[in-house]
Amino acid sequence: MESKATVRFLLVSPQKVRLVANELRGFSYSEAVDMLRFTPRKAAGFLEKLLKSARANAQQANEALKDEDLYVKKLYVDAGPTLKRWRARARGRGMRILKPTSHITVVLSDDK
Repeated sequence: MESKATVRFLLVSPQKVRLVANELRGFSYSEAVDMLRFTPRKAAGFLEKLLKSARANAQQANEALKDEDLYVKKLYVDAGPTLKRWRARARGRGMRILKPTSHITVVLSDDK
């Protein structure tokens, strides 16, 4: 059985989230949460929260499911829309500031 959780429009660059997400694929749920707990990056907190949401979705469907049975089957990060902002600069000019967003999807599974 698979369970899925997504977060959209996360105000973190997809490139930065992928650095953390690439380390988690294929690991068991408990190992992945432990790795995220000790990863000093902003995206680690968001991914940990998302993994816990996917686990809650799995337990909602099957109450007898244990955390030891779950593993990270799929984890992918897509780019969301980029927020475009302006900052005033010298001599009346303006510079563009780009704030990228991310869409993250996690799929947990219990079958090997």
